[in-house]
Amino acid sequence: MGSTRNLNVRAGVLSVLILMALLGIWYVATASSVPVNSLAGMTPEQIEYAKMMGKDPGTTKSDGFPTLADMGTTAWGHLSNPFYDNGPNDKGIAIQLAHSLGRVALGFGLACLVAIPLGFIIGMSPLLRRAFDPFIQVLKPISPLAWMPLALYTIKDSSISGIFVIFICSVWPMLVNTAFGVASVKREWLNVSATLQVNPLRKAFLVILPAAAPTILTGMRISMGIAWLVIVAAEMLVGGTGIGYFVWNEWNNLSLTNVIFAILVIGVVGMLLDLAFGQLQKAVTYVE
Repeated sequence: MGSTRNLNVRAGVLSVLILMALLGIWYVATASSVPVNSLAGMTPEQIEYAKMMGKDPGTTKSDGFPTLADMGTTAWGHLSNPFYDNGPNDKGIAIQLAHSLGRVALGFGLACLVAIPLGFIIGMSPLLRRAFDPFIQVLKPISPLAWMPLALYTIKDSSISGIFVIFICSVWPMLVNTAFGVASVKREWLNVSATLQVNPLRKAFLVILPAAAPTILTGMRISMGIAWLVIVAAEMLVGGTGIGYFVWNEWNNLSLTNVIFAILVIGVVGMLLDLAFGQLQKAVTYVE
């Protein structure tokens, strides 16, 4: 225990030093950036359009990569008022995140409802495992975004199409890991349940599920990571709302500070989601 704690402390100190080194490199690399007035070269019509889009064209911006001071100002502006709503293209970062997380939660939840029961059935039957394997191996490598045109054509709703893409990318890791976990349950445990004449439903919930739970959670953790990656790209394609659309919209506005801030937010949220599933995985992991 003491050695583990000591390792964690040393790893934490090293992480802080690496962060400080990266920030130092950033500071040195952007120290020569020259601020310019964003009104320069803009026509009156462009200035008016920028104001209609919720931007302040009179603000001073850098002609190069944003400095740490620029990032600090941008981050404080977003975090101090994350829930504002000034129209379709000007919403707070919390509102954009809520839309993305909502789509991910719905698509991921639907995938759980399909993949885990189906994985149980496939894992308990060698015949079904062999029958379904060719279809899984063909469909699993397909990029989730490749389904987007078909989803938009058939569903005809960009938001629901995004949810469908999350669903389709979340199904396969959960399905494969659930089937593998169920198929890997020790034969001795199944023999004991058969000796005790445990009915199939009780055997599934009291013997197979606890034994396969760590593997199932691993599949869910992988699926969530993929879903969070895909939703950003999907929202760039379908537009409207969400953190992916926010990144694309700010790129169109040539606001690198907002783009970088959104990238950092995406990374932090993804890390928190992974940590949450990691804790769930630890909670169901057992020592034989």
